[in-house]
Amino acid sequence: MQIDTLRRRLRALGANPRHEHRVLRLWSQALPQDHGSRPIENFLPATLRAALPEIARELAALARTHTEHPGEDGSLRRVVALADGQLVESVHMPPGRTPALCVSTQVGCAVGCTFCMTGTTGLLRQLGSAEIVAQVALARASRPVQRVVFMGMGEPAHNLDNVLEAIDLLGTAGNIGHKNLVFSTVGDPRVFEALPRGRVKPALALSLHTTRADLRAQLLPRAPRLTPEELVEEGERYARASGYPIQYQWTLLAGINDSAEEIEGLVRLLHGRYAILNLIPYNAVDGLPYQRPTREAAAEMARQLHRRGILTKLRQSAGQDVDGGCGQLRARAVSTRRVIAVQTN
Repeated sequence: MQIDTLRRRLRALGANPRHEHRVLRLWSQALPQDHGSRPIENFLPATLRAALPEIARELAALARTHTEHPGEDGSLRRVVALADGQLVESVHMPPGRTPALCVSTQVGCAVGCTFCMTGTTGLLRQLGSAEIVAQVALARASRPVQRVVFMGMGEPAHNLDNVLEAIDLLGTAGNIGHKNLVFSTVGDPRVFEALPRGRVKPALALSLHTTRADLRAQLLPRAPRLTPEELVEEGERYARASGYPIQYQWTLLAGINDSAEEIEGLVRLLHGRYAILNLIPYNAVDGLPYQRPTREAAAEMARQLHRRGILTKLRQSAGQDVDGGCGQLRARAVSTRRVIAVQTN
């Protein structure tokens, strides 16, 4: 389902813009449609009131909990079943100052990052804009969500219209601050054209991972062929236009992108930029040829960059104790389904 389709349905039932906003606000904030002190019979037209129970059931069916996996760090990884039975993942991040949720935008992904479990499946289908918002509504039913990161399964730039439609709703009726909506991408030129035009301008996270163009092409084989320098230039323009620093994502792979050469490259690329570098130690995946660096090595790289004037944050992948790297839980859930199907046939 698309949000625009839902809007048209509400209007056909007699909703004016205020009615429409109310329905979308309550849904996206996980509140019942009869919420509030004002009786809905004094506000909503009868045709819309009569249809609300069925609409609410359809919206709830867009995203349902398949399994939940609490982490020792306070995170909660959720495998979400969509209405057609496809599975995606969303993650309540560990408790912090701003309660955050990471959501998926596709079932699978076409970029094929060689260190990512999701990339091994290829792209199965796009999520509709309402399915993206439904992940937030599902999460808000159990925990507060004041920040949404579009960094789960999928490449948001490959589902650009639906992701931007979801961002627009979450930044208005969903009551999430624009800088707390974070669009994460490997760096598609269409993103840099589209984001400044929206009424909701999200923060931007760019997957950098290396300062070497040849290595980036190996790690992200189907990403647009922007060099690291070109990517940072595009990011800097958006940072200055939006007023939010760019978050450069760097999955830290032991022996691959943690060298002194990469530190020098990062200083060259990011010094003086309106930017934050997020170092994220790799969450190991069975069957993939990458290793997580030691805590000490990751911390030393962060310290060296700090000393060289690069604002660096050493992040920890949520849910490491449940092997919860993006795509891993879904892969296990799909595998379990197949085993059960074989056993019952």
